[in-house]
Amino acid sequence: MLRIVSWNINGIRSPLQGVVCQETSNSTSMAMRRILDELDADIVCLQETKVTRDVLTEPLAIVEGYNSYFSFSRSRSGYSGVATFCKDSATPVAAEEGLSGLFATQNPDVGCYGNTDEFTQEELRALDSEGRALLTQHKIRTWKGKERTLTLINVYCPHADPGKPERLTFKMRFYRLLQIRAEALLAAGSHVIILGDLNTAHRRIDHCDAVNLECFEEDPGRKWMDGLLSNLGCQAGSHGGPFIDSYRYFQPKQERAFTCWSVVSGARHLNYGSRLDYVLGDRTLVIDTFQNSFLLPEVMGSDHCPVGATLNVSSVPAKQCPPLCTRFLPEFAGTQLKILRFLVPREQEPVLEKSALRLSNQTQVPKQQNKVRVRSTRPRPSQANSRRGQTNLMNYFQPSSSHSKTSPELELLSLPLVNNLTTPKTLEEEVIAREVEGQAKHSESKEEKELRTSFWKSVLGGPSPMPLCSGHREPCVMRTVKKQGPNLGRHFYMCARPRGPPSDPSSRCNFFLWSKPS
Repeated sequence: MLRIVSWNINGIRSPLQGVVCQETSNSTSMAMRRILDELDADIVCLQETKVTRDVLTEPLAIVEGYNSYFSFSRSRSGYSGVATFCKDSATPVAAEEGLSGLFATQNPDVGCYGNTDEFTQEELRALDSEGRALLTQHKIRTWKGKERTLTLINVYCPHADPGKPERLTFKMRFYRLLQIRAEALLAAGSHVIILGDLNTAHRRIDHCDAVNLECFEEDPGRKWMDGLLSNLGCQAGSHGGPFIDSYRYFQPKQERAFTCWSVVSGARHLNYGSRLDYVLGDRTLVIDTFQNSFLLPEVMGSDHCPVGATLNVSSVPAKQCPPLCTRFLPEFAGTQLKILRFLVPREQEPVLEKSALRLSNQTQVPKQQNKVRVRSTRPRPSQANSRRGQTNLMNYFQPSSSHSKTSPELELLSLPLVNNLTTPKTLEEEVIAREVEGQAKHSESKEEKELRTSFWKSVLGGPSPMPLCSGHREPCVMRTVKKQGPNLGRHFYMCARPRGPPSDPSSRCNFFLWSKPS
């Protein structure tokens, strides 16, 4: 059996929160291994990693038992990005970054790019520069003992922002390039699986609010999926494209099978979302080898949940990882040492000594250089004494409280005179006068403080109470408009309950109220 899982993780560190208790290389690597093992898949495809090569750390990229491949955004830091983790038992024979072939600089590459004459070189480079596609090619053996080639296309398709019409054009051109590449691989004899976040809910059954969306079927993304996918699944005489939506193949009428929810509105609590994540396989592969297709909504850590499929095939691992594998990157290949390896917290000083000992065994330094270094770094006498445990000079100066008590006559000199014109008083009378004066000042300052507090309370009045929503008569929450436009930055009140189906009384009501400007 071959189990494949896809997950939009919304930042590769997001699932690690709550798992990693301490930011160390060992704990991060173990946490990443734990997450991959819990997904229980031979191949794990991640989207929206939000990591670029300059900030990718070795514990995230190199996990024991797996070989990994990353595609980075070249146009914007902390944005987009995909990664594929393969168990060593499912090592691919080839791996490639991007759909166009412009970034395929290492052999062996996957190849088979199709006819892309409709694209300019600048457009192809722009489509691949956001790190949205990663291909791995595997050898599989069917239950009949025949070996086949399987190409996985791990994709994070663009989102079409309504306020940015140019992004819709970008999205549709990405779709077009994806289809050309997938069909070219099929024509070359390879089985193909397209999996990841396609950023389109295909059918009405895949969207929580489809009834309120105008021209639902006329959406360009849905029309593209209509052309890519076979109609009516595997039924005879079906028409459409060469791929099958594997989940709908096994669960054609399953409602509320969502994979993405709004975090701000808390919609996951009431399962009010959309299905944006897919495992699409070519018709022959799905019909002959797919055993099931599933969702994992119980897995938390992102605004998406993992999806996957199980195939009745076995993987034939390559003897060596493709050059794109992260373990071959110069920064992870052991050819140079990072300065962070020599910097550890103070509580780990014994570990530092051990690592320094190992380093000294690996890098022999001539004795002459050692002598010069010792002479140049010899401590001064004061420093040497301090290191041998000698007490610091300041320790010989103790506070006055540690010395013998001052005589009453000296204490009297330190007392303020109540009235320089009065006759001298005895020590007892002076002390009593000082206590009375202190109490008077204390009571006076307390009264002044209470007066000031009451004044400011009357002026400010404290924060205004939250208005009550009309549907539940419960306190609202305040939100801020973040979308570009005339209302950007304005505050408003809305129901505090999570978003859900309108028929569910426990879901958010439609209350809305603009906050009055202060």
